[in-house]
Amino acid sequence: MLGLSFLESFATILLERAIYFFSQERLGYSEAENLGLALCFGATYTAGAARSHALAARLGERRALACTLSGLLVLHAALALAPQGWWLPVAFGMIGALEGAKWPIVESYVAAGLAPPAQQAAVGRFNVSWASAVPLALAVSGPVIGSGQPAALFWLAAVCNVLAFLLLARFPVHIQHLAASHPSRPLGPALARYRALLGASRWSMLSSYALMFLLAPLLPEVFRALGQTVERATLWASCLDAVRVTTFALLAVFPGWHGLRAPILLSALGLPIGFTAIMFGGTLISVLLGELLFGVLAGISYYAALYYALVVQNAAVDAGGEHEGLIGVGLVVGPAIGLIGHALARLGGTQQLWILAAALPLVLACWWGALRSLARWWPARA
Repeated sequence: MLGLSFLESFATILLERAIYFFSQERLGYSEAENLGLALCFGATYTAGAARSHALAARLGERRALACTLSGLLVLHAALALAPQGWWLPVAFGMIGALEGAKWPIVESYVAAGLAPPAQQAAVGRFNVSWASAVPLALAVSGPVIGSGQPAALFWLAAVCNVLAFLLLARFPVHIQHLAASHPSRPLGPALARYRALLGASRWSMLSSYALMFLLAPLLPEVFRALGQTVERATLWASCLDAVRVTTFALLAVFPGWHGLRAPILLSALGLPIGFTAIMFGGTLISVLLGELLFGVLAGISYYAALYYALVVQNAAVDAGGEHEGLIGVGLVVGPAIGLIGHALARLGGTQQLWILAAALPLVLACWWGALRSLARWWPARA
């Protein structure tokens, strides 16, 4: 499962994040066109996540996962043959739907049948496995895009799908879940506390993914303005994700944050600061410091949201579906904010300032949602 997670994450990032560097460098896409591409992906990703539970219930988890991998393999190969024109956004949208359906099933395999302490260890290993592929895929994508064979980006994703298929044969056909009456399952006040922390961490994660995928289509221009080539730009962009991997590893090794409100509050309040530093840094050092802060806090919000969801909902595919569905909402809201900022910039002023102004309602809403969730259960400890 960890091997499949790494391979599929690598393939995902080659499209989900690196494609904006490809479209700018090779196809001449503007910021607005990249934002539109991101919006398309986010919308279909959300729809796919919403249908993941029904797909798994109808076909069985392993067969449903095989269907998503088959579809991704075909689409990646098709893009390798024709990576331009109207076909690129159409295929990218279909890939979004399959990605949204795939990950909730994988996440259910991660922690099903395990008691909460074992779930913590399993979630930690899973987070490190998929997240470690992200900076590697971004770093590799730059030289591939800058080479004479940029379509190799899509062939590389297809190869990852083939290798994942080989591992899938070892998966059980169906997932066995822990009995609801199992003594290690949280009950009463403990369950209420975890529900409150789940709600708060999801609001924080929504903020992180909306801002992250607002940044993703804009980062090519941010680094171009700093005089960076596409090879260097993708390497610098991967720093955020490298920091997130380190954060995941630390959270897995030191579980003392379980049940505490402080990490979630810190994440919710600090993410906009990291985002602003990346957008307005003006120097490479400032942008990288913003990535450092954003990567740490995004790692906290994601890890907490997934861990609490799997514990509260007993590792059901539906838990992963809600988790990935919320990520999909972030993937839609982030690019939409960017497009609104671009439209408002016609009134005067810089696009960056208007994008920041358009992001402010999202930030305030996520702060309010996180605080409201925590107010339902306010622990004595920080």
